[in-house]
Amino acid sequence: MTTLVNRPKTGLLVIDVQNGVVDHAHERDKVVANIGVLVDKARAADVDVVWVQHNSDHMRRDSEKWQYVPELVRRDSEALVQKTYPDSFEETDLESVLAERGIGRLFVSGAQTDECIRSTLHGAIARGYDATLVGDAHTTEDLSEYGAPTPDKVIAHTNLYWSYHAAPGRTAGTVPTEEVDFTA
Repeated sequence: MTTLVNRPKTGLLVIDVQNGVVDHAHERDKVVANIGVLVDKARAADVDVVWVQHNSDHMRRDSEKWQYVPELVRRDSEALVQKTYPDSFEETDLESVLAERGIGRLFVSGAQTDECIRSTLHGAIARGYDATLVGDAHTTEDLSEYGAPTPDKVIAHTNLYWSYHAAPGRTAGTVPTEEVDFTA
């Protein structure tokens, strides 16, 4: 269980599913569809959906690349956190957004697996959150021409690693979209 006091609620993080991030991502349509299923499940269970949006020179605020993909629509009542670093907690208001909502358990989805997803998972567990990676709801682009493994291997390795990663007093793991239960 989370080590955070008075944080009994669960939240869904949707990280950087922006046009400029996932345009050429591995299995983009399948992953975006799975994230859509997660968002629907969270809303149906009255679980907070927290959207995280990356800002950079490559993705300037309000540009087409900066926008979330059209298949995913944030409701006005759902929190939006702006970030400039891979870890969604670093120099953002994510911690206060989660605290205000009493969230101590996170399901994590989005992009990119080998950057913002991994960094945010580690940031969450280091801060006392329970953090579950939704194994078929995150993706990355192909950077193998630069010496990185292919995206399928990056994703598989991250899922495997996170399945066995936890910290004292906290839980972590990887589950597929179909097994996500926001009420448990």
